[in-house]
Amino acid sequence: MSLLLSAIRQAPSGPARRSGGMAAGEDTIFRIVSMSKAIGATAALILADRGRLDWDTPVEEILPDFAKLVVIENGPEGQVRRPPRTKARLRHLATHTSGLAYEFWDGEVGQYLSENAIPSIVSGQKAGLGYPLAFDPGTRWQYGGGADWLGMVVSAIDGRGIDRFCIEEIFEPLGMTSTSFELNAADADRLGDLSARKESGELEPSVLNLDPPATPEFYGMGHALYSTAPDYLRFLRMWLGIGSLDGVRILGETTARDALENQIGRLRIEPRSTVFAPATADLDPMPGVELSHSLMAARTEQQVPGRRAVGSAFWGGVLNTHFWLDPTNDLAGVFMTQVTPFLDAYVMRDLAEFERLSYALVV
Repeated sequence: MSLLLSAIRQAPSGPARRSGGMAAGEDTIFRIVSMSKAIGATAALILADRGRLDWDTPVEEILPDFAKLVVIENGPEGQVRRPPRTKARLRHLATHTSGLAYEFWDGEVGQYLSENAIPSIVSGQKAGLGYPLAFDPGTRWQYGGGADWLGMVVSAIDGRGIDRFCIEEIFEPLGMTSTSFELNAADADRLGDLSARKESGELEPSVLNLDPPATPEFYGMGHALYSTAPDYLRFLRMWLGIGSLDGVRILGETTARDALENQIGRLRIEPRSTVFAPATADLDPMPGVELSHSLMAARTEQQVPGRRAVGSAFWGGVLNTHFWLDPTNDLAGVFMTQVTPFLDAYVMRDLAEFERLSYALVV
C-alpha cells in the first residue's frame, strides 16, 4: 500500500498564504511551473505506449523548425555558431540532453537571446522556441526547454493541442479537477501569493511575475500548469501504481517501468552556477548525490540516507514546488510553496526534513 504525503510551507516565516491573506490549504492553487514537465513527459509516453511515438525519432522529422537551431561555442573572436554534429531525438527532449539550456544557468545562451531579440521560452511566444543549442545533442545534460518542444511533438502527432490532450488523457481520467492551463476567475482567490527571500532570511512580496502566460501562442509543458497538492499526488499515485490509479490505466506497466529507468547512460546531472540569482540559486538539487535522468524526471543513482531510494524520480518548479516518487518504498511526496529563488536554502532544508519524517513514519 502506498503512502502519499504533502506539505504546504513558506518556512521559516510562517505558513503559506493565498489571495486575501488566507492561510494555504489543500484547495490552494499553485503555479507548479517546471513540475509541468513530468506531465508533459507522461503525455508523450501515452503516445509511445500506443505505438504512435518512437523515442529515437529525430525531432526535426516531426518539427522541421528544430533543424534551424545552431550550436553556440566560444571562439577566439567571440561566440561561434555552427550546425550540430548529432541529431536531437525525442528522448533527448525528455531527458534534457538535447542541447537546449535555460538562460538562468547559461550566460552564453542569455547573450544569444539578447543579441537576437529572442524572448524567454516562458513568455508563451512561439519566437521563444528559437533558443540555440549549448552543446551537441546526446553529449551532455543541461536543464532547458526540451519539454516545451516535446509538448509540441505530442500535438503534431496527435492532432489535439497539448492542453486538450492533457485534459482528456491525464487530468480527467485521474480526477485532477484543480489542474489547469488557465486560471479561472472564480479560482483567483485560491491562488497562492508569491514571496521572495531577503538576505536576512525573511520573506517579502515578490516583484517577479512568474504566472504562466494567459492564452499564450503555445502552451509550454516546461512551465504552463496550475495545480494543487492533492491533484499532483493523484498524478504521482498513478506512477506508484505503475501507470494505473483507482482502476484507470493511463500507461501500460512495461512503458511506465521503463520510463523510470536511467535514460542518459553514463551522463550525469552536474551542478550549474546561477546567472539570475533573484529567480534561482545554483542548480544543485541534491548536493553529493549521483543523479541521472529518466523519461519522467531526474533520478537518484544513490540511496539517500534516511530518505529516498536508488531509482527515485524527483523535480521541482522555480517557485519551490517539489515532488519525489520512490517506487522501491512505494512512497511519494509533494512539498508546495510559492517562494523564490528556486532551490532556496530554507525551503530545501525543510523539504529534506519533511522527507526524513515521512520515511521515519513508514519505512
